[in-house]
Amino acid sequence: MDPMSLRRFETLSPFEIKDELIKLARKTSKTTQSAFLNAGRGNPNWIATTPREGFFLLGQFAVTESRRVMEHPAGLAGMPQPRGIAGRLEAWLVKHADMPGVAFLASMVDFAVKTFDFEPDAFVHELVDSIIGDNYPVPDRMLVHNERIVQEYLMWAMCGNPRPSGTFDLYAVEGGTAAMCYIFKSLKANRLLHPGDTIALGTPIFTPYIEMTHLEDYALNVVTIRAPQENRFQFTDIELKKLEDPRIKAFFIVNPGNPTGVALSNETIGKIAGVVKTSRRDLMLLTDDVYGTFVPGFRSLMGELPHNTIGVYSYSKYFGCTGWRLGVIAIHQDNIFDRMIAKLPEADLKALDKRYGALTLEPRRVKFIDRIVADSRDVALNHTAGLSLPQQVMMSLFSLAELMDADKRYQKACMEIVHRRARAMIDGLGLAVTPNPLYDAYYGLIDFEFWARKNIGEDAVEYLKKNVHPLDLAFCLAENHGIVLLNGGGFEAPDWSLRVSLANLDDDVYDDIGRGVRSIARGYRDAFEASKRAAKT
Repeated sequence: MDPMSLRRFETLSPFEIKDELIKLARKTSKTTQSAFLNAGRGNPNWIATTPREGFFLLGQFAVTESRRVMEHPAGLAGMPQPRGIAGRLEAWLVKHADMPGVAFLASMVDFAVKTFDFEPDAFVHELVDSIIGDNYPVPDRMLVHNERIVQEYLMWAMCGNPRPSGTFDLYAVEGGTAAMCYIFKSLKANRLLHPGDTIALGTPIFTPYIEMTHLEDYALNVVTIRAPQENRFQFTDIELKKLEDPRIKAFFIVNPGNPTGVALSNETIGKIAGVVKTSRRDLMLLTDDVYGTFVPGFRSLMGELPHNTIGVYSYSKYFGCTGWRLGVIAIHQDNIFDRMIAKLPEADLKALDKRYGALTLEPRRVKFIDRIVADSRDVALNHTAGLSLPQQVMMSLFSLAELMDADKRYQKACMEIVHRRARAMIDGLGLAVTPNPLYDAYYGLIDFEFWARKNIGEDAVEYLKKNVHPLDLAFCLAENHGIVLLNGGGFEAPDWSLRVSLANLDDDVYDDIGRGVRSIARGYRDAFEASKRAAKT
């Protein structure tokens, strides 16, 4: 496509440009009878089976418990009762020993009771009553047993070593996207961020973090803290020094990166901690750590700087459950957000007293995490806040399945899948790459300009940059090869780059994607050579 036609797409999110690319790629696939390869979205093509088997079996037991209380010929039943329910589940599982999920459910209950010192009837009743979904979420922020289980899961999945002291308060939400919306809303509502304030974004970064800051709802000024490929996608000292500026109120990062797929090193985390502990104790941190489970020994800012950090985690990618919408917001019980709210000017505190006054006689004692819950339902509907109870049961079972997996067989299998696909794509690109232990391999960022300078020459690249729009790369892949990749520029990555999802297609197509990129490069080189010949005539 000509540059003028492509410029009209410059203001669109990569996720919206993707729709145009899909149309082109489908048409090409249909015309040429070739494969349609959509590696533009990160929905994994695997699922965790063990906790799902347990979930669906538990649902069958739950219905028998409801019928035990009351059964009406018209199809009505009662509400499960707690007394003796753990024993009844144990007996029911023995009776149905040949059904999928029995072994997991039996061992899961025993593991949870022993690990967390749960009262068996209380724990099993929470699971059974919640999977039935016959009550509102109580507590609205998160079920008691689920919160304790997920805390332990996050300590393993996110915090690394050394384990932070103290406890995180959690809010179960409808995936990581809901967490983002709720956090932005509450930071503004509680006067921690005002329109016109400055925040920092660690770039490249998941596009919505860029887009949300510019909405009139927030109207934030943004300073980018760049992690260049030349530094293996780690923030440089010069970039991190920007955080010393007191005008920067908050620093938002995605770790491991999206689209880079690279986690922050312990050295980089230490440098961020150094800035916070020496000159920026007031700096608010938000870390989105969805892909951390794909990096061995992953360490989040939650583990290093728990008091300054809002943690966001989604179960979607690791467990193959994007449709379940399972996420969690984590804030340490000893945090700067509560302290900053307490120090607001009296006029602001009175306004917040009015905002949250319908919830309690002492609104100033409402913690920030509970304000997020209330704000998620515009305060007035706080009494019906909370993630649906069946979703919370699934969250518990996913977490427990991982905690029970002492050998981390599931984690190793997930890692093996994505790294195998990454190697195939790298082979298709004709590259020799030194493995990076911090690379999660969930996404790959193809820096086309960096690659092209080595493969088609400096002069050809300069010709490209003068005569071809960067979006042409993604559009040519779709139109000529039926391949959909997202443009990296929309993530604040280099303009001539592409994001590849290594999670959602079969293993054997990723070398085709690499070869498709090489084919486009050959076409660009041929165009450059033709322009040179034309110039001589």
